[in-house]
This record gives sequence, C-alpha cells and structure tokens, in this order.
Amino acid sequence: MKEKTNFLNELNEQQKAAVLNIEGPSLVVAGAGSGKTKVLTSKLSYLVDQKKAWPNQILCVTFTNKAAKEMRDRVIRMLGSKLNSMPWLGTFHSISVRFLRRHAEAIGLKSNFTILDTEDQKKLIKNICKGENIDAKKLSPQFIISMIDKWKNRGLLPEEVKLNNKDIFDNQILKVYKIYQNKVRDLNSCDFGDLILYCVKLFEKNMDIRNIYSNNFKYILVDEYQDTNFIQNKWLNLIVNKNNNICCVGDDDQSIYSWRGAEIKNFLGFDKVYPNCKIFRLEQNYRSTKNILDIASHLIGHNKDRLGKKLWSEGERGDLVKLNCYKNGKEEARGVSNILEEYSKNNNSLNEAAILVRAIYQTREFEERFLKVGINYRIIGGIKFYERAEVKDAICYLRIINQKFDDLAFERIVNTPRRGIGDTTIKQLHEFASKNKVCLEDASRQLLQNNKFKPKIKIIFSNFLDLINKWRSDLKKNKHYDLLKIVLDESGYSAMLKNKKDIENENRLENLKELLRAMNDYDNLQGFLEHVALATSIDQEWNDEKVNIMTMHAAKGLEFNSIFLPGWEEGLFPHQKSLEEKGDLALEEERRLAYVGVTRAKKSAYISFATQRVWHGEWMDSLPSRFINELPDKGIEKNEELIKDVSDDFDFNQDRLLENNDEFRSPGWARLKKKLTK
Repeated sequence: MKEKTNFLNELNEQQKAAVLNIEGPSLVVAGAGSGKTKVLTSKLSYLVDQKKAWPNQILCVTFTNKAAKEMRDRVIRMLGSKLNSMPWLGTFHSISVRFLRRHAEAIGLKSNFTILDTEDQKKLIKNICKGENIDAKKLSPQFIISMIDKWKNRGLLPEEVKLNNKDIFDNQILKVYKIYQNKVRDLNSCDFGDLILYCVKLFEKNMDIRNIYSNNFKYILVDEYQDTNFIQNKWLNLIVNKNNNICCVGDDDQSIYSWRGAEIKNFLGFDKVYPNCKIFRLEQNYRSTKNILDIASHLIGHNKDRLGKKLWSEGERGDLVKLNCYKNGKEEARGVSNILEEYSKNNNSLNEAAILVRAIYQTREFEERFLKVGINYRIIGGIKFYERAEVKDAICYLRIINQKFDDLAFERIVNTPRRGIGDTTIKQLHEFASKNKVCLEDASRQLLQNNKFKPKIKIIFSNFLDLINKWRSDLKKNKHYDLLKIVLDESGYSAMLKNKKDIENENRLENLKELLRAMNDYDNLQGFLEHVALATSIDQEWNDEKVNIMTMHAAKGLEFNSIFLPGWEEGLFPHQKSLEEKGDLALEEERRLAYVGVTRAKKSAYISFATQRVWHGEWMDSLPSRFINELPDKGIEKNEELIKDVSDDFDFNQDRLLENNDEFRSPGWARLKKKLTK
C-alpha cells in the first residue's frame, strides 16, 4: 500500500477507521456535526488514490445536486490532477437517467425520452380528470400526483396496486394512474417517479443489464442514507456487487422526512440485509459546545428506534442552553428580538442567527416584530407571511369590502376561487371602466344592469356582487376577524383548500388561521389593512445582515452560531396532526426534529414556549411541550422570573390536569387528557 495521503491525516480515529474499511458492507452512523461529508469524500478519494478502483468503477449517490457538486469539488481538491472525472457521482435521479438512456428500449422507451416537470404532470392529470368526469374540486390534480408518487415510491406500477378498501377516491385515482401512465409512455416520456421505478423494473427483468453495472461498480457510496425510501433502497440493493462493497453514511437521529416517503427502517435494518456489515459511529462533534451536545443527546435518548451514539466534543462547555417561558406569542417574539438586538450590539453577525419554527405560519409574529424594531430578516425556503398567495387573496377580499375603488384587489379576487370569469371578460371590464372613468366594481355593475354580459357570466357576476354587498353589511354587525371567516366560507375559498388534500393546502389553511389571529390584535378592519400595507411596503434590503427564519425541516444540514427554537408547546411541537396520524412513530420523528433543531447551534441555543396562544379568536392556555420535560436540568438555564410573572405556581415540568377547569382547551389537550386517563 502506498504511503497514506495527507487528507487521511486530517481525520480522527473514528473517521479514519470508516474510510480505511473498504471490503464488504459498512454503515457509518454519523452524528450531527461529526464530519459525515468529510468521511465520504475521503473514502472516495482514498479508493481512487490507492487505485482500489478507477473513478468510473465507483458509484456515489447523493440526494441533491448541491451535495453532489460539493462532494465533487472536495474530491478534486484532495486529489488534484489524479482525478479526471467522476462519471457516476450524482443524485438517484440523475444516475437513473443515464441508466435509462442506455437501455430505454428494454423498458419500451426511446433513448431520447423527455422528462416531465410538475406543470406537465398537472396539465396531463387535469385533462384526464376532465375526460373521466372527475370533479377537480374533490380530487385536486396535486393530490392525485402525490398519490401516484406514493405508489411509485413503493415500486408499484398501476397494474400492481392492490386496494384494500372500496374508497371511491382511491379507485378513481388508480383509474387516473392507469390512463396517465399509458399517456406518458405514448409521449415517450417519464416523470421523476418513473426514473427510479423503471430502473428497478429494468434490473429485475434483465439480469444481463443488471450484471453490467453490478460487475462494473466495485464500490457504492451513499450519502444521507436515512432519507432513502423503499424504491431507492431497492435500486441500491439490485446493483450492489457480489462482494457487497456498499458504504452508507447517515444519521438515524436526523431522519425527519417520512412525510416524503423516507423509511428509517432502511437504516435501522441495514445489518439484517447485510449480516456481515461493519458499523462505524462518528461521535466527535466539531460544531457545537458541550452543553448543546449534552442537551441534544439527552433529548434524543428518549427515542427507542435508534442505533444509539453519544456525541462529544473537545471544545468548550459553552453557555447554558436558555429555556424561556413567555406569556404569549407576541411576548415571545419581543423576547427573541430583544436578545437579537443585544446580540447585534455586541458585534455579532445577524447572518449567524436563525429562528427555527415547527410550522411556517409561526413566522408571522416574528416578522411583524422585526419590521417594527428594524431587524433585518430573510425567510429561508419560504415566502414572507404577507406575500403568501392565500394571505394576499384573503386581504384583497377585505380590501374590496373596505372600499370599492381598489381595482387591484377586485381583479385578484373576482375569479379566485375560479368562477368561470376568463381573460376576455376581464378585458371587457377594463375597457368599460377606462372609457367611463369608473372603478372595476362599478363597471361590472353597470355592464350587468345594461345586460352586456353573456348569460352564464351574468349569473356569476350577479352572485359575486351580491356577496360583496352582503359582506359590507356583515362588517357593520360583526368583528372584522369574524367577517373574514364568513368571507372565506361564502366565497368558496376555504372549501377550495379543504377539498384539495395535500400538505401545501394544509399549510395554506394554517396561514389563514394565523392571519385571523393577527387581525385579533387590531380594533377594526381599517387599522388592520393599514398595518398590512405598511408591513408589506417596508424596504428590507437595507444590507446583507439578516436574521434567518425557517422551518426545522429546512434547517437540516445548516449551522449557525445562535439558534432560537420558539413554540415548544403541545399540539404545535410535537405537532398534533402528526401524532394523530402516526402515533408513536410520529412522536419519535418529532423528537428527531427537535434534535436536528438543537444541533444546528454552534455556540448558543434558546428554547421557548408561551403559556397562551390565540386560537379561533380566543385566548387559550397552552401546555409546555413534553420535550421540555425531557431536557436535563444540567446545562439548562430557566428564566424563572418570567415564570413568576405568568403564574406563581407554574412549573416547567407541568404534566397534570388543571383542577376544576372542565372548559380548559389547548391544541394538545385532547391528546394529553387521553394519555393521563390511560
């Protein structure tokens, strides 16, 4: 063996052992901040440098193009001129395309097949639904696509799907799936789900083709293995060579994507698929202080389904993790902003601070507080609250109720949700309004009175304008936030979102609920609309120094000096809907999400909860998250003064029913009550 190259000298003993083990299957259990990517790139570099394999004999699979590029760049830096190319380094999808281009005819395609994007899929599904008389309001194209993807991720073509129930919707979706798949093939196309599925079918039915690759790839390296789904794992198993030289790297404690199809059992059951595998644990953390690691390790230790590891660091103990209790969400946002202002005054970069929320609607209170006090911020992986489409739609309804001359608002909502008003009618409205110097609402009323609309359009406008009149009348006898509930229901907007069963629409509904909570802070509609106008008009491009706001899911793989984790309350975190759908499995994933959140912090972490939140326009008591009860006393600094302000007898470890209060409700109350009565 040649003298070990310099890059091996940069590895700790655990990392080096994982890199130098090149024979047979291995699983690298890499804790947060333990140098997972470093191990993977070092292993790849070592195999090439020591001529264990030529670059084209190594298959290296990542989940994102960004990760693939980062890995390629690192290997080039390590090997320099020794590396010409890495032809088989890429994502599951990009590598699958290469396989299929070469062997398209074996699966009934031509090698120049096209890959459909999401918009192409939607158009095709819409046309099929129209032809089959399927009501798009009850079965949205997006939901149908998600179900088809789910089946494909399970390795199922239409003829292989077995329905265990007589659910009319499932049967309709399966019917669409059959037609859709035939049409896609007729177009000589694939969607993203097909790319991996067809590869699996190709290898299963053509042993000669499968052997070409299993014999060629001497080594297979896999990044983020905990995020693989059923079909991706099967894809890997089919092309592993007879020596089972496969090395998978990941962290079971960071498996947080089950809602995208990821199956943690792939990771936990690796040693059962490969009985002679070696397991390496990377436990030395290079990111966080000892206190942060102790908190994270203690918290995740409550999970049962895990391989187990203990993170440690040679670094300093660092600041205690702060646990803060606030009276309500507004006070929580104020408390965080106060800490950030002090943080900035001490010459710390706002770019190195992040607020990680469980649900995207939680950003609203922080955004409003930051706008008020002049703290720059950016939303990572999402859109600012008042710029979200559903929020803008709702506000435009309120704007046109407030005053009829708001043509921009009128034009936005006149066909939202869709009422059958097309571009031709809108053009007609604009021309009439311009010619007669009236607003669009008055134009529509005059055209209606003059019988200038086609019969169908006439009925639509008549109903719509009647609703506007009714809502203006409702405003006089209802609170402005109650009015919005009425508008969303009677306009059909709520039904539009509720009928489309997908995660995006669930988030949109949550954002609208948050909008209602925001309206509760203002005495009247005029005041609220003024607030929104000012909030959305503020120029936030003051400089590049901005606090980062994102969901905990979006934060995976990132790191910051200071992390804020608000909203640790039952029902919100762990999320009530997740618990109701998947029970203990969901609880463990929610706890892994908490672990991911805490381990993003390098120097300081702030966990907080509120004792009250506004729900449906009323103040409700909140229960601290069970995850707070699971935090160790050592390494935690509790804000005792705030606790006293809230209640003399309030306890961080509160886990009991409130006596003589049958009317008490909270997001997690039903679950907690059920638990306590077992």
